[in-house]
Amino acid sequence: MTSPEIPKLFVSYSWSTPAHEQWVLDLATEVSNSGVEVILDKWDLREGHDSVAFMEMMVTDPSITKVLMICDRAYTTKADGRAGGVGTETQIISREVYEKQSQDKFAAVVAEKDEAGKPYLPTYYKSRIYIDLSESDRYAEGFEKLLRWIFDKPLYVKPEIGKPPSFLTDSTAPLLGTTVLSKRVIEGLKNDKSYVRGALDEYLSLFTDNLERFRLSGTDGEQDDRVVKSIEDFTPSRNEFLNILTTLSQYGDTVSYGPKLHRFFESLIRYLSRPPEVHQWNEADFDNFKFIIHELFLYALAILLRGEHFEAAVKLLSQPYYVSGNSDHGKNATVTYIVFWDYLSSLEVRNKRLASRRLSLRADLLEQRSKTTGIPFQQVMQADFICFLRADLLHTNRYDNWYPETLIYATRHYRPFEVFARSISKAYLDRILPLLGVSSLNEVKKKLDEYAADRSSLPRWDHQTFGPSGLLGFDQLGTRA
Repeated sequence: MTSPEIPKLFVSYSWSTPAHEQWVLDLATEVSNSGVEVILDKWDLREGHDSVAFMEMMVTDPSITKVLMICDRAYTTKADGRAGGVGTETQIISREVYEKQSQDKFAAVVAEKDEAGKPYLPTYYKSRIYIDLSESDRYAEGFEKLLRWIFDKPLYVKPEIGKPPSFLTDSTAPLLGTTVLSKRVIEGLKNDKSYVRGALDEYLSLFTDNLERFRLSGTDGEQDDRVVKSIEDFTPSRNEFLNILTTLSQYGDTVSYGPKLHRFFESLIRYLSRPPEVHQWNEADFDNFKFIIHELFLYALAILLRGEHFEAAVKLLSQPYYVSGNSDHGKNATVTYIVFWDYLSSLEVRNKRLASRRLSLRADLLEQRSKTTGIPFQQVMQADFICFLRADLLHTNRYDNWYPETLIYATRHYRPFEVFARSISKAYLDRILPLLGVSSLNEVKKKLDEYAADRSSLPRWDHQTFGPSGLLGFDQLGTRA
């Protein structure tokens, strides 16, 4: 008796040629060896058996959970012409596909394509998704899809519906009050209005001033909960800002607007530490601001890189940021972009408190939040990598470090990021080297050699780290004109 855990598969195909029959037999054997009971005429139809009854078994036998059509030129011709055994099976299958059975009982495997590279499929099946086993170099990928379909184990599983974000349900969530101005800026950029520069100044100034509304206060509940909720509450304001940056990248002159963007981030630095009027505090009191501003900086850089606005991106990375009052306390009056990354103690506390056992809650938050931006997380990782590598190439002391936490998602990523993949061109490479603060690849190679000699010098999460050489595609950089 067949175990209920073992799926049962009926295979429909055409005896096109001896070679094709052997191909089907090999496929059926491979599927059978993978834990599936396969019903195949060569194995199950004997002399004296009713061939029509055998064909009808695919729908009359409730234990048969899947039906597979092996489609080549001959199968498609016979199916459309209702000829021979395939024609009989087609009458049975098409009726079931159209009228009765669920969408996932029948599937087609493409074994052959025409001269234009189009799959041979029966007319009744042309609008449906098929499994492609016609190309040997992608056979393994297709075979995995076939097994996943047979076992009802799709690669992508629909997630459970979560709770609505707090900014939608919490009427007390703070707002920046910049919505009207943001729409005016976007309209001005798209239509090249004369007022747009002033409107952008007004928007950025109001953004900076009203960010104060997100300052953490009170002691109710766990502090890490308050930090995470504040970050979530900020999501609409973040997306509004990213929309303006994206529009600016598409319609504006980023070189002329670059100083405004630099000054904007400069104005946010005051939120990263204790205000002068606050006398009782701990470092985690500002963790929401540290996360928010770090995230905004990464996205600003990512958007500029995506639009190939390298000069404006270099400005964000290379020009010092003035910190009012620093010199009054014996500190440098300016800081580098590294100020926009800082350790978040509250997330470490959260990881332990909830026993999450995550390598980096910050990286997880950044990755999850990227899904509502329209900007691929890969581009955020690319910006993070550039921030890290530039800091490591130019740092003068051990405190000049940028910890690229998003690269925890790159520990198994061996392909170069897009700007470096494009830098196979010498001309393109010359444009992006200033992002790293170097004038030649020799300086980069020296640093890569240091990493190779001492892997412990790379950031790591538990035992995981990433390969800078692979993310750079270093061996291919500048190899073409």
